[in-house]
This record gives sequence, structure tokens and C-alpha cells, in this order.
Amino acid sequence: MVTVKAAMQAGGPVNAVEACQLLAPQIADQHSQTPWVVGRTALKVRNPDNVPDAWEKQVLEDFAKRAAAGEALSGLAHSEIVKGEFRMMKAIPTSEACLGCHGKEIKPELAAVIDQRYPQDKARGFAPGELRGAFTLRRIIETAND
Repeated sequence: MVTVKAAMQAGGPVNAVEACQLLAPQIADQHSQTPWVVGRTALKVRNPDNVPDAWEKQVLEDFAKRAAAGEALSGLAHSEIVKGEFRMMKAIPTSEACLGCHGKEIKPELAAVIDQRYPQDKARGFAPGELRGAFTLRRIIETAND
């Protein structure tokens, strides 16, 4: 399967946006094997399907506070049982590779493609090392009665 990085190298940022739109759901589906569900979320999302629920938002806000206090984003993770479900999140730091599409200076032709594909996009204005979002993992916990 082609990666966003490979798409960027082969056809530049516009190609990477197209690949990301197609690949992100496929990657989540590929790694979501019953009973596990894999996803991603952020406080500023590009795809409205990735808006955090209340628990995810709370964890993301905690990650942001911890990062502001000096903790390395690469080590931030949180897991707990929530309403009969195992839930885990792992922070995604903004890397240099993210900045072409998520940074403060997006080329106008690329911004036009992003605007067309994601009219409600909020995932811009990031700097290297900032909290970009988080990967999510969840699974319903089986009880003794199941």
C-alpha cells in the first residue's frame, strides 16, 4: 500500500492530500480487527469524521497541558476503562513532514485542494513539535456473563 510520504515524494503535496484522504480510512479499517477499533482524532480536525468525543477531548486537552509543562509528546499516552470499554490514546506530535499541509504557510494551490476536499478544515497553523492529535484504540470489555 502506498503511504502519504511516498505519495508526497511521487507527486508533491497535492498528491499527498489525495492519498491521505483515501488511505487514512483504509489504514484504520485494516488495523481495526474485531473487537478492536483504531482511529485518530484531534482538537483541530481536518475531517469532521474525526471530531473527538468528550473523553477523547479531555485526554487531548490533558496532553496539551502536559506538553506545555515540558513533557515530550512522543511519550504521551493514556488508557483506561470507560463505560465497559478499554480506551487508549497516543499523542501525535507535529513533524516537519506535516507542515506542508498542516503548518502556518500552506501554498495557495495546496490550500485550494484542501479547502475543496475538506471545507470545514481546522487542522492548520501547527508548528514543529506541537500536539497534532492522537491515535485512538478501543475495545468493548467482555464480561463473565458474555
